[in-house]
Amino acid sequence: MNQSIILAVFISFGISAVLCPFLIPVLHKLKFGQQVRTEGPKEHLKKQGTPTMGGVMFLIGILVTSLIFAKDYPQLVPVLFVTIGFGVIGFLDDFLKIVKKQSEGLKPYQKLVLQLVVAGIFTYYCMTSPDIGTEIILPFTHGKTWDMGWLFVPFCIVAILATDNGVNFTDGLDGLCSSVTLIVAVFFAVTAMGTGNGTAPLSGAVAGALMGFLLFNVFPAKVFMGDTGSLALGGFVAATAFVLRMPLFILLVGIIYVIELCSVVIQVTYFKRTGGKRIFKMAPIHHHFELCGWSETRVVAVFSIITALCCLIAFLAV
Repeated sequence: MNQSIILAVFISFGISAVLCPFLIPVLHKLKFGQQVRTEGPKEHLKKQGTPTMGGVMFLIGILVTSLIFAKDYPQLVPVLFVTIGFGVIGFLDDFLKIVKKQSEGLKPYQKLVLQLVVAGIFTYYCMTSPDIGTEIILPFTHGKTWDMGWLFVPFCIVAILATDNGVNFTDGLDGLCSSVTLIVAVFFAVTAMGTGNGTAPLSGAVAGALMGFLLFNVFPAKVFMGDTGSLALGGFVAATAFVLRMPLFILLVGIIYVIELCSVVIQVTYFKRTGGKRIFKMAPIHHHFELCGWSETRVVAVFSIITALCCLIAFLAV
Protein backbone atom coordinates (compact mmCIF):
# COMPACT_ATOMS: atom_id res chain seq x y z
CA MET A 1 0.00 0.00 0.00
CA ASN A 2 2.90 2.38 0.71
CA GLN A 3 4.01 2.24 -2.92
CA SER A 4 0.43 2.81 -4.11
CA ILE A 5 0.07 5.96 -2.02
CA ILE A 6 3.37 7.40 -3.23
CA LEU A 7 2.50 6.57 -6.82
CA ALA A 8 -0.94 8.16 -6.39
CA VAL A 9 0.64 11.35 -5.07
CA PHE A 10 3.00 11.67 -8.03
CA ILE A 11 0.42 10.80 -10.69
CA SER A 12 -2.14 13.23 -9.30
CA PHE A 13 0.47 15.95 -8.78
CA GLY A 14 1.68 15.56 -12.36
CA ILE A 15 -1.80 15.77 -13.86
CA SER A 16 -2.77 18.81 -11.79
CA ALA A 17 0.53 20.66 -12.34
CA VAL A 18 0.43 20.04 -16.11
CA LEU A 19 -3.25 20.92 -16.57
CA CYS A 20 -3.09 24.29 -14.79
CA PRO A 21 -0.86 26.14 -17.29
CA PHE A 22 -3.00 24.85 -20.15
CA LEU A 23 -6.45 25.44 -18.67
CA ILE A 24 -5.87 28.79 -16.94
CA PRO A 25 -5.52 30.63 -20.32
CA VAL A 26 -8.67 28.82 -21.50
CA LEU A 27 -10.59 30.10 -18.48
CA HIS A 28 -9.27 33.59 -19.28
CA LYS A 29 -10.54 33.36 -22.86
CA LEU A 30 -13.93 32.09 -21.73
CA LYS A 31 -14.02 35.00 -19.24
CA PHE A 32 -14.66 32.59 -16.36
CA GLY A 33 -13.54 35.23 -13.88
CA GLN A 34 -14.19 35.52 -10.14
CA GLN A 35 -16.98 37.88 -9.08
CA VAL A 36 -15.69 39.63 -5.94
CA ARG A 37 -18.13 40.85 -3.28
CA THR A 38 -18.02 44.65 -3.04
CA GLU A 39 -18.61 44.50 0.74
CA GLY A 40 -15.44 42.44 1.23
CA PRO A 41 -11.91 43.70 1.97
CA LYS A 42 -10.97 46.40 -0.54
CA GLU A 43 -7.71 44.60 -1.35
CA HIS A 44 -9.77 41.78 -2.87
CA LEU A 45 -11.26 44.02 -5.56
CA LYS A 46 -8.07 43.63 -7.59
CA LYS A 47 -8.84 39.90 -7.80
CA GLN A 48 -11.91 40.64 -9.91
CA GLY A 49 -11.67 38.61 -13.10
CA THR A 50 -9.09 36.09 -11.84
CA PRO A 51 -10.08 32.73 -13.38
CA THR A 52 -12.22 30.56 -11.13
CA MET A 53 -13.46 26.95 -11.42
CA GLY A 54 -9.83 25.86 -11.07
CA GLY A 55 -11.08 22.98 -8.95
CA VAL A 56 -11.75 21.18 -12.22
CA MET A 57 -7.99 20.86 -12.71
CA PHE A 58 -7.20 19.03 -9.50
CA LEU A 59 -10.48 17.08 -9.64
CA ILE A 60 -9.36 15.59 -12.95
CA GLY A 61 -6.11 14.53 -11.31
CA ILE A 62 -7.98 13.01 -8.36
CA LEU A 63 -10.49 11.21 -10.61
CA VAL A 64 -7.96 9.75 -13.04
CA THR A 65 -5.62 8.62 -10.26
CA SER A 66 -8.43 7.10 -8.22
CA LEU A 67 -9.76 5.14 -11.19
CA ILE A 68 -6.31 3.63 -11.65
CA PHE A 69 -6.37 2.25 -8.09
CA ALA A 70 -10.14 1.62 -7.71
CA LYS A 71 -9.93 -2.03 -8.76
CA ASP A 72 -7.42 -2.90 -6.03
CA TYR A 73 -8.87 -0.49 -3.43
CA PRO A 74 -12.70 -0.55 -3.77
CA GLN A 75 -13.14 1.28 -0.45
CA LEU A 76 -12.15 4.53 -2.15
CA VAL A 77 -15.12 4.37 -4.55
CA PRO A 78 -17.80 5.76 -2.15
CA VAL A 79 -15.45 8.57 -1.12
CA LEU A 80 -14.77 9.34 -4.79
CA PHE A 81 -18.54 9.39 -5.41
CA VAL A 82 -19.10 12.04 -2.73
CA THR A 83 -16.05 14.04 -3.83
CA ILE A 84 -17.12 14.17 -7.48
CA GLY A 85 -20.80 14.55 -6.57
CA PHE A 86 -20.20 17.68 -4.53
CA GLY A 87 -17.72 18.85 -7.16
CA VAL A 88 -20.48 18.72 -9.80
CA ILE A 89 -22.77 20.74 -7.52
CA GLY A 90 -19.99 23.30 -7.12
CA PHE A 91 -19.42 23.36 -10.87
CA LEU A 92 -23.08 24.19 -11.48
CA ASP A 93 -22.89 26.93 -8.85
CA ASP A 94 -19.73 28.44 -10.38
CA PHE A 95 -21.11 28.26 -13.90
CA LEU A 96 -24.30 30.08 -12.98
CA LYS A 97 -22.27 32.78 -11.16
CA ILE A 98 -20.27 33.36 -14.32
CA VAL A 99 -23.32 33.38 -16.60
CA LYS A 100 -25.22 35.76 -14.31
CA LYS A 101 -22.06 37.79 -13.56
CA GLN A 102 -22.89 37.92 -9.85
CA SER A 103 -21.63 36.40 -6.60
CA GLU A 104 -24.57 33.97 -6.23
CA GLY A 105 -25.09 30.94 -8.47
CA LEU A 106 -27.44 28.18 -7.34
CA LYS A 107 -30.13 29.30 -4.95
CA PRO A 108 -29.50 28.11 -1.36
CA TYR A 109 -32.39 25.63 -1.44
CA GLN A 110 -31.24 24.20 -4.78
CA LYS A 111 -27.73 23.64 -3.46
CA LEU A 112 -29.10 22.11 -0.24
CA VAL A 113 -31.36 19.66 -2.08
CA LEU A 114 -28.52 18.46 -4.31
CA GLN A 115 -26.20 18.10 -1.32
CA LEU A 116 -28.86 16.13 0.56
CA VAL A 117 -29.19 13.70 -2.34
CA VAL A 118 -25.46 12.96 -2.43
CA ALA A 119 -25.20 12.80 1.37
CA GLY A 120 -28.28 10.57 1.59
CA ILE A 121 -26.90 8.03 -0.89
CA PHE A 122 -23.58 7.93 0.94
CA THR A 123 -25.29 7.54 4.32
CA TYR A 124 -27.28 4.56 3.03
CA TYR A 125 -24.06 3.01 1.73
CA CYS A 126 -22.36 3.42 5.11
CA MET A 127 -25.24 1.84 6.98
CA THR A 128 -25.41 -1.18 4.69
CA SER A 129 -21.66 -1.68 4.33
CA PRO A 130 -20.16 -4.42 6.53
CA ASP A 131 -16.88 -2.47 6.60
CA ILE A 132 -18.41 0.75 7.98
CA GLY A 133 -21.82 0.33 9.58
CA THR A 134 -23.12 2.73 12.21
CA GLU A 135 -20.16 2.55 14.59
CA ILE A 136 -17.81 5.49 15.03
CA ILE A 137 -14.47 5.63 16.81
CA LEU A 138 -14.34 7.77 19.94
CA PRO A 139 -11.20 9.96 20.22
CA PHE A 140 -8.77 9.40 23.11
CA THR A 141 -10.35 6.04 24.07
CA HIS A 142 -7.75 3.69 22.55
CA GLY A 143 -10.04 2.72 19.68
CA LYS A 144 -13.33 2.27 21.51
CA THR A 145 -16.41 2.66 19.31
CA TRP A 146 -20.01 3.79 19.69
CA ASP A 147 -22.78 2.14 17.70
CA MET A 148 -25.13 5.04 16.93
CA GLY A 149 -27.91 2.92 15.45
CA TRP A 150 -30.52 5.01 13.64
CA LEU A 151 -29.04 8.18 15.10
CA PHE A 152 -26.31 7.62 12.54
CA VAL A 153 -28.60 8.81 9.72
CA PRO A 154 -29.17 12.43 10.84
CA PHE A 155 -25.66 12.58 12.32
CA CYS A 156 -24.03 11.53 9.05
CA ILE A 157 -26.06 13.90 6.88
CA VAL A 158 -25.59 16.90 9.19
CA ALA A 159 -21.86 16.20 9.58
CA ILE A 160 -21.36 15.95 5.83
CA LEU A 161 -23.25 19.17 5.08
CA ALA A 162 -21.56 21.06 7.92
CA THR A 163 -18.09 19.92 6.85
CA ASP A 164 -18.79 20.73 3.22
CA ASN A 165 -19.96 24.25 4.04
CA GLY A 166 -17.08 24.74 6.47
CA VAL A 167 -14.57 23.92 3.74
CA ASN A 168 -16.47 26.18 1.35
CA PHE A 169 -16.24 29.11 3.79
CA THR A 170 -12.49 28.45 4.19
CA ASP A 171 -11.96 29.13 0.49
CA GLY A 172 -11.61 32.89 0.70
CA LEU A 173 -7.88 33.66 0.54
CA ASP A 174 -5.18 32.67 -1.93
CA GLY A 175 -4.03 29.16 -1.07
CA LEU A 176 -5.92 28.92 2.24
CA CYS A 177 -8.33 26.08 1.52
CA SER A 178 -5.73 24.25 -0.58
CA SER A 179 -3.06 24.42 2.12
CA VAL A 180 -5.31 23.41 5.00
CA THR A 181 -6.93 20.54 3.10
CA LEU A 182 -3.55 19.30 1.86
CA ILE A 183 -2.51 18.77 5.50
CA VAL A 184 -5.82 17.06 6.30
CA ALA A 185 -5.42 14.78 3.27
CA VAL A 186 -1.95 13.76 4.46
CA PHE A 187 -3.42 12.94 7.88
CA PHE A 188 -6.07 10.71 6.31
CA ALA A 189 -3.51 9.06 4.02
CA VAL A 190 -1.22 8.16 6.92
CA THR A 191 -4.15 7.00 9.08
CA ALA A 192 -5.61 4.88 6.29
CA MET A 193 -2.21 3.38 5.57
CA GLY A 194 -1.71 2.52 9.25
CA THR A 195 -5.12 0.85 9.52
CA GLY A 196 -4.98 -0.87 6.13
CA ASN A 197 -7.97 1.11 4.86
CA GLY A 198 -8.44 1.25 1.09
CA THR A 199 -9.05 5.00 0.96
CA ALA A 200 -5.30 5.66 1.32
CA PRO A 201 -4.56 6.03 -2.44
CA LEU A 202 -7.42 8.52 -2.82
CA SER A 203 -6.14 10.61 0.09
CA GLY A 204 -2.71 10.50 -1.52
CA ALA A 205 -4.24 11.57 -4.82
CA VAL A 206 -5.94 14.55 -3.15
CA ALA A 207 -2.68 15.58 -1.49
CA GLY A 208 -0.76 15.32 -4.77
CA ALA A 209 -3.41 17.17 -6.78
CA LEU A 210 -3.50 20.02 -4.26
CA MET A 211 0.28 20.35 -4.34
CA GLY A 212 0.11 20.73 -8.11
CA PHE A 213 -2.73 23.24 -7.83
CA LEU A 214 -0.97 25.25 -5.13
CA LEU A 215 1.78 26.09 -7.61
CA PHE A 216 -0.78 28.43 -9.18
CA ASN A 217 -3.09 29.11 -6.23
CA VAL A 218 -0.65 30.59 -3.70
CA PHE A 219 -0.56 34.36 -3.27
CA PRO A 220 -0.92 36.08 -5.68
CA ALA A 221 -3.24 33.42 -7.09
CA LYS A 222 -3.39 32.90 -10.84
CA VAL A 223 -6.51 30.77 -10.44
CA PHE A 224 -9.17 30.09 -7.79
CA MET A 225 -10.68 26.69 -7.10
CA GLY A 226 -14.22 28.06 -6.88
CA ASP A 227 -17.10 26.08 -5.40
CA THR A 228 -16.15 23.33 -7.85
CA GLY A 229 -13.06 22.68 -5.77
CA SER A 230 -14.13 23.67 -2.26
CA LEU A 231 -17.35 21.65 -2.24
CA ALA A 232 -15.50 18.65 -3.69
CA LEU A 233 -12.83 18.89 -0.99
CA GLY A 234 -15.50 19.18 1.69
CA GLY A 235 -17.08 16.02 0.37
CA PHE A 236 -13.72 14.27 0.40
CA VAL A 237 -12.96 15.24 4.01
CA ALA A 238 -16.39 14.20 5.33
CA ALA A 239 -16.67 10.97 3.34
CA THR A 240 -13.14 9.83 4.18
CA ALA A 241 -13.73 10.45 7.87
CA PHE A 242 -16.86 8.29 7.81
CA VAL A 243 -15.28 5.46 5.82
CA LEU A 244 -12.48 5.44 8.39
CA ARG A 245 -15.24 5.59 11.06
CA MET A 246 -13.61 8.78 12.38
CA PRO A 247 -16.18 11.58 11.85
CA LEU A 248 -15.58 13.02 15.33
CA PHE A 249 -11.95 13.58 14.35
CA ILE A 250 -13.12 16.25 11.91
CA LEU A 251 -13.48 18.51 14.95
CA LEU A 252 -9.70 18.18 15.39
CA VAL A 253 -8.15 17.87 11.94
CA GLY A 254 -10.77 20.19 10.45
CA ILE A 255 -10.60 22.73 13.26
CA ILE A 256 -10.21 25.57 10.75
CA TYR A 257 -13.35 24.46 8.90
CA VAL A 258 -15.21 24.37 12.21
CA ILE A 259 -14.01 27.85 13.21
CA GLU A 260 -14.85 29.32 9.80
CA LEU A 261 -18.35 27.82 9.84
CA CYS A 262 -19.03 28.87 13.44
CA SER A 263 -17.83 32.42 12.75
CA VAL A 264 -20.43 32.78 10.00
CA VAL A 265 -23.24 31.30 12.10
CA ILE A 266 -22.35 33.49 15.10
CA GLN A 267 -22.02 36.63 12.97
CA VAL A 268 -25.33 36.14 11.14
CA THR A 269 -27.24 35.19 14.31
CA TYR A 270 -25.85 38.12 16.32
CA PHE A 271 -26.46 40.53 13.41
CA LYS A 272 -30.12 39.54 13.15
CA ARG A 273 -30.81 39.57 16.90
CA THR A 274 -29.13 42.92 17.57
CA GLY A 275 -30.45 44.78 14.56
CA GLY A 276 -27.19 45.09 12.67
CA LYS A 277 -24.39 44.79 15.23
CA ARG A 278 -21.37 42.57 14.52
CA ILE A 279 -19.03 40.49 16.66
CA PHE A 280 -16.37 40.12 13.96
CA LYS A 281 -15.31 42.85 11.56
CA MET A 282 -16.28 40.43 8.82
CA ALA A 283 -17.10 36.74 8.46
CA PRO A 284 -15.81 34.15 7.64
CA ILE A 285 -13.18 34.81 10.27
CA HIS A 286 -10.17 34.89 7.91
CA HIS A 287 -11.54 38.22 6.63
CA HIS A 288 -11.72 39.48 10.23
CA PHE A 289 -7.99 38.92 10.61
CA GLU A 290 -7.37 40.63 7.28
CA LEU A 291 -9.26 43.70 8.45
CA CYS A 292 -7.20 43.59 11.67
CA GLY A 293 -4.09 44.12 9.54
CA TRP A 294 -2.92 40.55 8.84
CA SER A 295 -1.66 39.82 5.34
CA GLU A 296 -3.19 36.96 3.35
CA THR A 297 0.02 34.98 3.55
CA ARG A 298 0.14 35.35 7.34
CA VAL A 299 -3.44 34.11 7.74
CA VAL A 300 -2.73 31.12 5.49
CA ALA A 301 0.48 30.29 7.37
CA VAL A 302 -1.13 30.54 10.83
CA PHE A 303 -4.23 28.53 9.83
CA SER A 304 -2.03 25.86 8.21
CA ILE A 305 0.16 25.59 11.31
CA ILE A 306 -2.92 25.24 13.52
CA THR A 307 -4.20 22.46 11.24
CA ALA A 308 -0.85 20.64 11.33
CA LEU A 309 -0.69 20.79 15.13
CA CYS A 310 -4.27 19.56 15.48
CA CYS A 311 -3.53 16.68 13.09
CA LEU A 312 -0.64 15.66 15.36
CA ILE A 313 -3.02 15.72 18.32
CA ALA A 314 -5.47 13.64 16.29
CA PHE A 315 -2.80 10.97 15.76
CA LEU A 316 -2.56 10.70 19.53
CA ALA A 317 -6.34 10.49 19.76
CA VAL A 318 -6.70 7.56 17.34
